[in-house]
Amino acid sequence: MTSSDSTQALTLESAYAICCAIAKREAKNFYYSFVALPAPRRNAICAIYAFMRKADDLSDDESLPRDERRHNLDTWLAGWRTAASGQPTADPVFFAVRDAVQRFNIPLALLDELVAGTTMDLENAHSDAPDTYATFSDLYRYCYLVASVVGLVCIRIFGYTDPRAEKLAEETGIAFQLTNILRDVQEDAERNRVYLPIEDLTRHGVPLDSLLQRSPSTPLTTNERALLAEIAQRAENYYKSAQQLLPLIDRESRPALWVLVSIYHSLLRRIESANYDVFSHRASVPTAQKLGILGLGMARMGAARLGL
Repeated sequence: MTSSDSTQALTLESAYAICCAIAKREAKNFYYSFVALPAPRRNAICAIYAFMRKADDLSDDESLPRDERRHNLDTWLAGWRTAASGQPTADPVFFAVRDAVQRFNIPLALLDELVAGTTMDLENAHSDAPDTYATFSDLYRYCYLVASVVGLVCIRIFGYTDPRAEKLAEETGIAFQLTNILRDVQEDAERNRVYLPIEDLTRHGVPLDSLLQRSPSTPLTTNERALLAEIAQRAENYYKSAQQLLPLIDRESRPALWVLVSIYHSLLRRIESANYDVFSHRASVPTAQKLGILGLGMARMGAARLGL
């Protein structure tokens, strides 16, 4: 099949179906919230997720050198910009995202920022030095690009009229990303990455090398536990913004956001209940608990549709 033929064969319905399949396969925590959305909004969210997933996959392909990954990401982004300009595309993700952008008035600059976040891990292309962030302000910028921007895109699909929603969505993204960072400390260290700010490590007397070289079976030190507890408290403070955001979102979309916030906050609480041992096992929310949260979200969606 030629590129022209595949472009003609690709329909918007099939493009969205492909994106939804990607989200169902890969999204894990996110997908449970997608189910609680009305179909047009769910399709758009799945398209954005598939776009984000592809950017992440290109950035994280450790079978390739960083400079080659950066080249592949730039090539892919150029293809997106061509599709976004209205040119024909055979890429189902580009096709669906372009429709979602138009349908929900999503600024293209937000998608550029989303991709920019994935490239931050590629900046040390020719260095064996670990990826680190000196201060929380530096880490906040990273979290903004990889998580808050997603929130700013999502609220445009969810619907809102109060401009306060934008800052609250930004801070909700920070809460989610700090939760991810806590969960993945061991995995990131094995990839020569430490997202916990160096200034925090220094203040708590935790050497960078101790995180990079520690064994998962090594018991936590008092200093490590205090460090992780401080990051968790920071995340808890940002979850307050998520609660303030909920009533500002369109009524029929609130259940989906509630499901997402509930699952992510539950993940943080599991880390806290494990006394911050994120090294010996990877924290997760059990599927049964996620399904329970989804069930409540679906009930809320039904009530919203009935105007209750």
